[in-house]
Amino acid sequence: MTPLVEVQDLHKSFSVGGPLSRERGRIRAIDGVSFEIAQGEVLGLVGESGSGKTTVGRTVLRLNEPDSGSIRFDGRDITHMSRRALRPLRPRMQLVFQDPFASLNPRMRVERILSAPLAIHQPGMSRTQRRTRVEEALSLVGLFPSAADRYPHEFSGGQRQRIGIARALILHPALLVADEPVSALDVSVQAQVVNLLLDLRERLDLGILFIAHDLAVVAVIADRIAVMYLGRIVELAPTANLFLSPRHPYTEALFSAVPQLDSADRRARIILSGELPSPLAPPSGCAFRNRCRYALPACADGVPALRKVGAAHWTACIRDDVELAPALRVDAA
Repeated sequence: MTPLVEVQDLHKSFSVGGPLSRERGRIRAIDGVSFEIAQGEVLGLVGESGSGKTTVGRTVLRLNEPDSGSIRFDGRDITHMSRRALRPLRPRMQLVFQDPFASLNPRMRVERILSAPLAIHQPGMSRTQRRTRVEEALSLVGLFPSAADRYPHEFSGGQRQRIGIARALILHPALLVADEPVSALDVSVQAQVVNLLLDLRERLDLGILFIAHDLAVVAVIADRIAVMYLGRIVELAPTANLFLSPRHPYTEALFSAVPQLDSADRRARIILSGELPSPLAPPSGCAFRNRCRYALPACADGVPALRKVGAAHWTACIRDDVELAPALRVDAA
């Protein structure tokens, strides 16, 4: 079956330097990323701040222009597709933003916010038809139709995020890129929004790229998880496999940072030495080697390729001889 999204060897860099100054270098935000998302699948994308997660999501949607590589959506190559040719596909690829307040115009009522995509992509609809679609979208995310007549500041943070999700769904997309959609919400509200996304995935057969830094949240919603470090995917596996048997030291370190409520489950935190290397001048070989407690001199010889080490399990580490500690609370996975 053709994947909904297929990304191969994607690269994206940004120039460093002001508009009137010479270029001082380029930041390699995405450095050879490859993955697939099937229809109805949730792929979690995790990593530290600055690892390139958001840039991946925006580049897949062609909000950023890729430097090289390929992006296929529903079997069509959209890597270098013109804006005119891409326009009919835009309704099927939608973005849910991180900040549910900043992404909503405070001067617009909810009806106008949700109607804007319809006015752009389906200009022939009457006002009555648009109102009907707005009310349907609000009901889909658990809000009353009367919410259409209110302003964003009249809602809680969780309700505003539901409005953002409704806006993304109003054009009936096949793919959602959810960029840290719950990080700005209270913990109890996070669970509600995650459950909503799971319900929508089942009802609408959505493919979702779920970008987050919270492994506990990603474990609940994702079918597979890709771990990013300095612009590269260093591990990719089904969620349960990743939690039970991580194969990259960076993944092990991320697991050790997850808080454990049960004192019996607590273990020593893996403290990564040094700061995240600069993407302007990444280390030679494995980019994680300067912070890795398992590093060998051979880790500097070349960039390790993402290779298969198990059923649907891939890693970019040469240390097959090291047994890494799993996540202690695997029930969520």
